[in-house]
Amino acid sequence: MRILSVNVGTSIDAEWAGDLGRTAIDKRAVAHRVAVLANGLAGDERADQKHHGGLDHAIYAYAREDYDWWEGRLGRELRDGRFGENLTTSGVDVNGALSGERWRVGTAVLEVTRPRTPCVVFRNWMDEPGWLKRFTAAGRPGAYLRVVEPGELGPGDEVEVVSRPEAGVSVADWFLARHGDRDALRRILAVPGHDATWDELAERALA
Repeated sequence: MRILSVNVGTSIDAEWAGDLGRTAIDKRAVAHRVAVLANGLAGDERADQKHHGGLDHAIYAYAREDYDWWEGRLGRELRDGRFGENLTTSGVDVNGALSGERWRVGTAVLEVTRPRTPCVVFRNWMDEPGWLKRFTAAGRPGAYLRVVEPGELGPGDEVEVVSRPEAGVSVADWFLARHGDRDALRRILAVPGHDATWDELAERALA
């Protein structure tokens, strides 16, 4: 399990970037090692701090294997960083990771928090018919990470799972349940100690 690509981006003006009119979704690979700070990677910007800011959204990871799956369905190449992720992984089950799972990457320790929620900027950036519905139905959202221990990382670094909850909510189930998948919601409800918000959602969704 390793990092294939480390990607950062700068904020630019873009008419297609929703109400804000600015975006940093165009992440590009860097060859050098990058400092991992409490709020993300050094040199990486976020235009929409309201929806993409916060310590629980410090770093976004997406698997190369999922890119390969999408290439077969979209009929075009997708470079690392195309989905706006900071870390493109290889051999890591990003969507199967559990919330609270911790990874050591380089000298940093990162913790899986939640899945990515696709937005209008992502839709416009990809320029694919029905993109938000297709991305949601695929259940391959990638994972947000928070920084537990700052450090540095670079392309080629191994990803070591240093801790994993005995029982927890996977990134994929979180994503699917939030978008109405009843089977995923039932799996979450079976997790001991799950957050009470899932019970509230279940009352509405499973009624």
